[in-house]
Amino acid sequence: MNLECIVVEDEPLAMDRLCTYIARFPWLSIREKFSDGAAALVYLQTNSIDIVFLDINLGELSGIQLLETTGKRFEVILITAYSDYALKGYDLQVTDYLLKPYSFERFSQAVEKAKNNLHKPSVQEKKWLFIKSAHQIEKINLDELLYIEGMRDYRKLHLANNRKIMTLQTFRELEEDLAGTSICRVHKSYMVSLSKIESIDKDGIRIGTVSIPVSDTYRAAFFKLLKG
Repeated sequence: MNLECIVVEDEPLAMDRLCTYIARFPWLSIREKFSDGAAALVYLQTNSIDIVFLDINLGELSGIQLLETTGKRFEVILITAYSDYALKGYDLQVTDYLLKPYSFERFSQAVEKAKNNLHKPSVQEKKWLFIKSAHQIEKINLDELLYIEGMRDYRKLHLANNRKIMTLQTFRELEEDLAGTSICRVHKSYMVSLSKIESIDKDGIRIGTVSIPVSDTYRAAFFKLLKG
């Protein structure tokens, strides 16, 4: 299976080197190249990509800020001349961290790691989730979860039978806990269970009597997941 990538690098020589290395992998193709983070962000909001090669120091919008804005919906290989960002890269769960100057062998390791992550066999979907509520940790059966709504500092889990649970867990934490399930982010304030969607139209997703918006940031990834 061919994989598509974008390159985000503001140094022309570094960009050329990256593209030369990428060209040595017949299964990896460059969809777009960007010299600034803002343009890459706009592209990622409406396009689905497998791997992003991302420089950190990009001027007005850094690679770190770009990742924090988009969320991690693709494999990310961070590239920088500074080792100071290694811990931040770990926090963001990037695929790999390349420190300039890097060899082709080291680049190959990063690319193969991304490829292996994308080709991991699917595992049986988890059946439940443990949620920290106000006074206890509650076990949630995922087949009862309809959608999750952001409400200021809280997230509200809407369950079957009109049951609701409030938690301080962030959307990022919930996305990590629910990775590989059929529950996905569709908006900065919403996650939905695909199995509970009754219809989708120009106004958004319909679950019961509730209409949930789909933002441009998550639209491409959402419809890609719908296609299976």
